[in-house]
Amino acid sequence: MRVIAGTFRSRLLQAPRGLATRPTSDRLRETLFNVLGSRVVGSCFADLYAGSGAVGIEALSRGAAAAYFSEKAPAAVQAIRANLRTLGITGANVEADGTAALLRRLGSSRGGTGAGGALDLVFLDPPYEAAEEYRKTLTALGTGDLMRPDAMVVAEHAKREPLSAAYGNLALMRTLLQGDAALSFYALADSTSAAP
Repeated sequence: MRVIAGTFRSRLLQAPRGLATRPTSDRLRETLFNVLGSRVVGSCFADLYAGSGAVGIEALSRGAAAAYFSEKAPAAVQAIRANLRTLGITGANVEADGTAALLRRLGSSRGGTGAGGALDLVFLDPPYEAAEEYRKTLTALGTGDLMRPDAMVVAEHAKREPLSAAYGNLALMRTLLQGDAALSFYALADSTSAAP
């Protein structure tokens, strides 16, 4: 596994040991970032259920200003931290208690101001069979105030298990299929930003 483009292009990434983590393929990551394009530059990016952290690291390599990683599998947390250390990335936030803990912390740090959140781009990739994780996380993102008004959420999932058209205020804009995987792109329903 490697970084595809940007500052850390072609640098190798450590994957967690064992079979519990399914890394996002290089090809699917390339598709994701081709769609996101220039939105990545200067963004605050969240890589939820991060595994090795490859997606968030790719975002930082392509110019994201900040990144949050959430993961609770100890081997994966260790791999994320090792990858960040090897690449000399400082200031990235790794939440070792998982996605729900990160979203709670981001919400409480905002103090309930209702002024719009800090996240510009969110990528989530729970285990494909964890339907409840998709529902809980997408609903939390679609009903909270963690994201900026023009934010985008992208969920990787099995193409045979399509996601809902809406989660709270998140509306499905587009789904791309690649092999057995799918990328579903969501935006806030009242967003004026163009579809991906």
